[in-house]
Amino acid sequence: MWGSTVGKKTVMAVSGLIMLLYLVVHMIGNLKIFFGAGEFNHYAHWLRTLGEPFLHYEWALWLVRIVLVIAVVAHAVSAYQLSRRDIKARPTKYVHSKPRASYATRTMRWGGIILGLFIVWHILDLTTGTVHSGFQPGHPYQNIVATFSTWYGNVIYIVAMLALGLHIRHGFWSAAQTLGVGSRARDRALKTVANVLAVLLTAGFIAVPVGVMTGVVS
Repeated sequence: MWGSTVGKKTVMAVSGLIMLLYLVVHMIGNLKIFFGAGEFNHYAHWLRTLGEPFLHYEWALWLVRIVLVIAVVAHAVSAYQLSRRDIKARPTKYVHSKPRASYATRTMRWGGIILGLFIVWHILDLTTGTVHSGFQPGHPYQNIVATFSTWYGNVIYIVAMLALGLHIRHGFWSAAQTLGVGSRARDRALKTVANVLAVLLTAGFIAVPVGVMTGVVS
């Protein structure tokens, strides 16, 4: 199955939906920042104690991280290998100079690269604090405010979230087709859901840096 094009597309679809589910939960959690430092820091601490006493401290969080790493790697590897197959199957460019695919479709590869680089930066910035001067362990609210108080923190985050929106817009519909959910009768509804998800997630994530920039979050 892994060696076939259909198998790789299936892996991409399933891993993409896993990441999409995480993004929805992550965005909802991020919006807690508008309820103040105490509420947000308490939520961040709760994530580390999730499952106690059955699970030890941070075990549930690490399980989520492991699943996400597997999903990201599987998604990226499948995308790269499918891209290489497309290039080999069509070594010369199409005759039509005007692209027929949507902007989101044509930028899926670049969007994926942008998001991959952003994930690395995001972890180094707000998880490990490696690239975050003045990082305060155990104080996520303060760290987020500090990040979005810099022009480059806002630019990196907002550009990545715009790329994410385009990625979701095309990726959700594509995953539905791969998994056999799509049909002529459902295509319009699926595209509407994809557009709504893309807009809501993009707006939800961007709301945080905008909140810091406007002083709503401080």
